[in-house]
Amino acid sequence: MTPDLLAALQTRIAAKTPCALVTDTATGAQSIVDAASASAANLTADQLSEVKRFIAADKSGMIGESALFARVYSPAPRMIIVGAVHIAQSLVPIAMQAGFQAVVIDPRAAFLSAGKLAGAATIEDWPDEGMVKAKPDSRTAVITLTHDPKLDDPALAAALRSPAFYIGALGSRKTHEKRLQRLRGEGFTDAELARIRGPVGLNINAISPAEIAVSIVAQVIETLRAGAK
Repeated sequence: MTPDLLAALQTRIAAKTPCALVTDTATGAQSIVDAASASAANLTADQLSEVKRFIAADKSGMIGESALFARVYSPAPRMIIVGAVHIAQSLVPIAMQAGFQAVVIDPRAAFLSAGKLAGAATIEDWPDEGMVKAKPDSRTAVITLTHDPKLDDPALAAALRSPAFYIGALGSRKTHEKRLQRLRGEGFTDAELARIRGPVGLNINAISPAEIAVSIVAQVIETLRAGAK
């Protein structure tokens, strides 16, 4: 690996940008591919698409019948949960079992300490400050659970200004429409607000906190793996 290629790879890893180092095992030639790559040395268009599917699936391996090996570098996905409420007690362990690093933000110390949060990282702060500390990136899902505009709205605004790959908010359709109206008042466009999944989760007729948590994690995974097909 050349020094320039190593530096480029280290830059992507430091920035938590999912990427792949593609090595021609016959010649030793190497190139780096990420989701934004329009082309790469020694790769056909079909091979480039295959590498991107590997990146989306967090999977390393040989590319088709070629001599090309793609080594994928992806940080673990994270789930930032706003509100240490009852549903969070189900959502945290399910998310962690699915491979997500869970972070729970809530300014209420009693909620954080009383909740069974399965070892999640906790931030005892108002969401606007907590989101600054959590720093959502392109491998982060943000879920708000409180129904309280003082907590949910600042977190959603911060998420919309971030590259988070998924944003979801618990609440009925009526509650969500009121939420969107408030966020429009803060200057967000309808195109930007379309990023928020509300009501959050897949429509599986979930009722219990555990069922709602399953629907949320399933939708988050569906979004995360959208490019893996």
